[in-house]
Amino acid sequence: MLTCAMKRSTRNQVKGRARELKGNIKEKTGRAMNSPGMEAEGAMERIGGKVQKKAGDFEKRLDEDLEDENE
Repeated sequence: MLTCAMKRSTRNQVKGRARELKGNIKEKTGRAMNSPGMEAEGAMERIGGKVQKKAGDFEKRLDEDLEDENE
């Protein structure tokens, strides 16, 4: 089995973007099917993905700042 060591910040960025895309698809599908519940679920998932991605961005910046400080 191949495993990839990935920083937590990068993992949050990737997972957040995937969650954002999934939510966007679900939201648009709910809109097309005239399903307010599915549309709302998709919107919440999309927003949750954005938050997770931003958390990853923040962690990455923090890691970079700490590395600069240690040099």
